[in-house]
Amino acid sequence: MASKTPDASVQENQTDASGRRARGEFVRGVSGFRTAIGDPDFPPEPGRYHLFVALNCPWCHRVTLARNVLGLQDTVTMDIAFPGRTEEDDPAGPNLWQFAPEKTASLTGAPLPECTAETGTGKGHRLVRDIYRAEGSDEKSVPVLYDKKQRRIVSNESAEILRMLNAHAEALGSTIPAGERADLYPPDKSLQAEIDGLNEAIYQAINNGAYKAGFSSDQAVYAAAFKAYFDMLGTLEDRLSDGRPFLTGEAFTEADLRLFPTLYRHDPVYYLRMKLNGAKILDYPHLWRWLCRVHALPGVATSNSLVHCRQGYFGRSWNRVVPLGPLRPMAYPEAYAHPELAGAGPA
Repeated sequence: MASKTPDASVQENQTDASGRRARGEFVRGVSGFRTAIGDPDFPPEPGRYHLFVALNCPWCHRVTLARNVLGLQDTVTMDIAFPGRTEEDDPAGPNLWQFAPEKTASLTGAPLPECTAETGTGKGHRLVRDIYRAEGSDEKSVPVLYDKKQRRIVSNESAEILRMLNAHAEALGSTIPAGERADLYPPDKSLQAEIDGLNEAIYQAINNGAYKAGFSSDQAVYAAAFKAYFDMLGTLEDRLSDGRPFLTGEAFTEADLRLFPTLYRHDPVYYLRMKLNGAKILDYPHLWRWLCRVHALPGVATSNSLVHCRQGYFGRSWNRVVPLGPLRPMAYPEAYAHPELAGAGPA
């Protein structure tokens, strides 16, 4: 079901990764757990599987989006980590995802109501790291798809998790009737090829490209990532200019789902934090209307939180002060209900 073969739409080429990092390039690592629902050890069953996520993480956002648009909120359970990782003074060390529902967010001055304790393993772990350690792994990333029956990690590769949720939505207990539920990766081979091509281009230039721009320490590497990012925004703007509602036509697919988390974060977070200040999505009328259209789909708005995004990204910046804007032409995420902000045209 989920491919075991690395491809450029799922993970980054690891050639000379350590050398590239030493020269200032951000190189994303490879997920180590790559089994799938549908494999013999992991049959699709309602209530069996659990997700560990952080709402500020765009890779987790893919998975929470899939869970919601496929109607799996009641049958695939989920825990949400605090958007800020552990600090230097933590007994376990810094930079670890933590379950801390009582922790105060500096942006709000209060705990974040979405955050939970860890309930999926039955052990009440404080750290995501400890879920991996129980299986002898040194990994510490989210998202994690977990089998509560066997107490084993199924996968920690978001691209593969969302595809397996889509493939097994019915058997996993979707509450949306099959005729009304989105099919994120329809069986038509030509459409699959189109989705795969979009996924690869969007991953390279937009999803991972945002991090290459924001976290690179070399000016030339940053400049190349910046150019690729905005070139791809221009390409996608042109693609949507023919009036199609979604990237491949009339239907919302995996290509739209994988683009959405990055563009959702662009104006209120990435424009500053990732140094992607070439333009806002508001400056691309067709992309803005697409963004608003996707945000309005059932389950999409509740799949994430810009409070978590702002806290998570800016709370880890050098002074940990979280910007309060942008407020014009309207605050976010309220702006996503207003496609007309980008100018005239059909919504």
